[in-house]
Amino acid sequence: MGGWGLVVPRRDVAQAPGERVLRLPDPRLAAHVSSYVAHDLPDTGPSSWRITPLSVLIWVIDFEAPARGPSGDGAIPDSPVLGLRDRPLLAEQAGASRGIAVALSPLGSYALFGIPLRELTNAAIAASDLLRSGSLIERLAEAADWPERFRLLDEYLLSRMARGPELAAPVRYAWERLMTGPVRIDALADEIGWSRQHLSARFREQIGLNPRTAGRIARLNRVVALVSRAPSLSWAEVAYRGGYSDQAHLVREFRALTGSSPTEVGKPAGLFVPPDHGT
Repeated sequence: MGGWGLVVPRRDVAQAPGERVLRLPDPRLAAHVSSYVAHDLPDTGPSSWRITPLSVLIWVIDFEAPARGPSGDGAIPDSPVLGLRDRPLLAEQAGASRGIAVALSPLGSYALFGIPLRELTNAAIAASDLLRSGSLIERLAEAADWPERFRLLDEYLLSRMARGPELAAPVRYAWERLMTGPVRIDALADEIGWSRQHLSARFREQIGLNPRTAGRIARLNRVVALVSRAPSLSWAEVAYRGGYSDQAHLVREFRALTGSSPTEVGKPAGLFVPPDHGT
């Protein structure tokens, strides 16, 4: 899917040839944007993918878009914004693909799009329905090279996010705590000074998931990053280091969130994970 997301092939698909360029955003965007991944991939025929839940929202800026869908959840539009998910997204595509995938934190997404992120949950929505980005996409496509495109993106996002709305401070605090490691939701609510029910309602409205689900996805993403760094670890040790009660617990969570068991996905073949910048 152009090199974005935690992606698992649904059949034995070789890594598509082509160009991929990873770039970190301007440091001033660090809390808002995790990474840019540029891609220029040729047509290698139809392929099917399972895109699993992440702790970031993905905005794919298409310069040349492949035909996408229909997928298990419906067609994916050109230049889609993929909201936070609590289930895998089944996707199909065919054709050449060229563009940039922007990994946005909920803080950045809320500031950029200016809407409660519950409206994007489990959805793939055209960016044109959320903001006027046509002129930006034209400028990016016409730029001389990837470094210039990344510079233009930095400028655009810095300007937009400086004027955008902010998450409620307690919601942002809860999100950041969940991203750093396991925490009991009732204990988190006590830290904030809200009831568990009020925290869950406000968190779901602004972030798009409830706190427990967000924490489960963050833990899964940390485990996948661990496996990518240390593929020789046994699954029992991965489960222990990842904070699961045992290997069976890890397998249940992995299957529930990705649709596959860890061994079906492989270590680390078939996985692409954005850089670990606290998301």
